[in-house]
Formats: sequence, structure tokens, C-alpha cells
Amino acid sequence: MTAQDRTMEPVREPRRPGVAGWFDPRGRRMGAFAFMLNRITGIGLVLYLYLHLVILSTLARGAEAWDTFVDLALSPPFLALDVLLLAGMLIHGLNGIRVGLVGLGMVQSRQKAMFISLMVIAAIVLLAGALRIFSGEH
Repeated sequence: MTAQDRTMEPVREPRRPGVAGWFDPRGRRMGAFAFMLNRITGIGLVLYLYLHLVILSTLARGAEAWDTFVDLALSPPFLALDVLLLAGMLIHGLNGIRVGLVGLGMVQSRQKAMFISLMVIAAIVLLAGALRIFSGEH
């Protein structure tokens, strides 16, 4: 590579240091993007777990408080949050399978195709789940 060739290379901005750099998508390949997606969905699922425990404490306030919450939970905005939760679980779980297989050295050369395939499966299952959630069949 000559000096002139090096001057034609694009200048990359450095990533932000620390946790902010974890979520910086600039200059990333598909594998890094998939890992970033796993981090985001993992954090979201942990936050949901704590929220779920707080909501379950409504049971301690009695049947009336619980019934009021259930009425609220069956409203369309809360059902949309259920779809978002399902999306997070599917993305995190299926992408986690890919991460595990890559970590075991089984599909390193095919991880991009595997990621895309698993996300298509996630989208199909999410669509079916969303239709069921909004259909009122509980």
C-alpha cells in the first residue's frame, strides 16, 4: 500500500469510551451490531423484571387493586408494551443461541446468515404473537 492509497482511506471517528461506546453503531459489522442488540434487549429485560416485581406487589393491596390493574393492563397501550416485551425476549433469546454457538466455535463463518435467519424467525413469531395479543384471546 502506497502513501497515496493510505490518504484515500476514510477517516474513522473514535468511538466513545466506556458504556456509551457499547451502543455506538458507527463502523460496526453485523456481529457487533447483533451483540449490541443483545445488550440492549438484555438491559430491557432486566428492567422489565424489576417492574414486574413491583406490579406483583399490587396483590398485597387486595383484590380490588389487582382488578383495577388488570383492567389497565388489557388496554391497547399496555398490550403494545406486551408486544415490545415479546420482541425483546425473542431477539435476546434467539440471538443468544447464535452467540452461544459462535462461542463454541460452531458457526463462526456463518454467523451473519444465522443472525438474519433468526431475526426473520423472530419477526414471524412476533407477528403471530402480536395478532394473538391484540385479538383478545387470553
